[in-house]
Amino acid sequence: MSAGQHVFFVLVTLGISVGVAVAGVVFFRNIVLPRPAVGAFNGNDMVVMMAFVVVLPFLYLGLPGWLLPGVLGLTLIGGLAVTYGSVVRPGWLRWLLLLGLIAADWVTARSAEDSPTDATPYWIVNSVLIMLMAVGAANLNAQGGLRLRHVSRFALALAVYDIFFATVIPLTQKLFDALQGYAFAPSVGIRTGDLGAVVGMGDLLVYALYTTVAYKSYGRPGFLTALGLVAVFGGLLPPLTPLIVEAITGDLPTVIPAQIFFGPACFVGYLVLRRRGPERRMIEVRPPAPAPETAQLPTASVSNA
Repeated sequence: MSAGQHVFFVLVTLGISVGVAVAGVVFFRNIVLPRPAVGAFNGNDMVVMMAFVVVLPFLYLGLPGWLLPGVLGLTLIGGLAVTYGSVVRPGWLRWLLLLGLIAADWVTARSAEDSPTDATPYWIVNSVLIMLMAVGAANLNAQGGLRLRHVSRFALALAVYDIFFATVIPLTQKLFDALQGYAFAPSVGIRTGDLGAVVGMGDLLVYALYTTVAYKSYGRPGFLTALGLVAVFGGLLPPLTPLIVEAITGDLPTVIPAQIFFGPACFVGYLVLRRRGPERRMIEVRPPAPAPETAQLPTASVSNA
């Protein structure tokens, strides 16, 4: 990898990681999502999410190639339709935009298969879809009541998961190779000529979720702390590590699980932030609007003159 490729790889990874974290907080500040019908999200929901993280890679690897894009596409359609219902109010317009993006992803993916050297349109469309999904899913959980302690423990569990499946069972590399090039691939990045950089949707979801919940819980200090952790341990260390490994061993790793760095760092960040006091709840951040006053009709008095 040349010096120019190194710089491109690092800058794109940093920009994507920081961008999704900031976008999550911007969404949180401006868009109100409906409260979940199942009640507030908590640690039990993180256990369920972790179970999906463990099971889904095996499901994706087990699906035939012709079926995989359909499963990925339906997952995106369902997630985006739920999370962006409050953003695009007219249902017909929301579905028109959503199906237009899905169709564009499919068409550009097919075009990239025919001309692999000109896959830029596909990466742009697919990256927009996955970024929207990560930001929306993060806010669905953050506004649904998820606490920073839940997110930090989840990220720490992901770090253990990534270490195991990157070293003991090399599942991460297999999954990365299996999903690349398909329509609706769960990754964000760009590949043009000899330049390329890709970040997985799972990593982006954790960055957006941690930053958004940190902002909800501790305001500006929480946001700045989380953003700094995302920049250093999500945007810089993961892309720099392959370069260091290559300089030492001569071999360039193609996949570095980012949560190995970010998981422990965000847990320490939570321990630092909690010294500021208890986490704020959604009702403290965004109090419900007062009920409109009911106009009272004047009462007639009867006098016995």
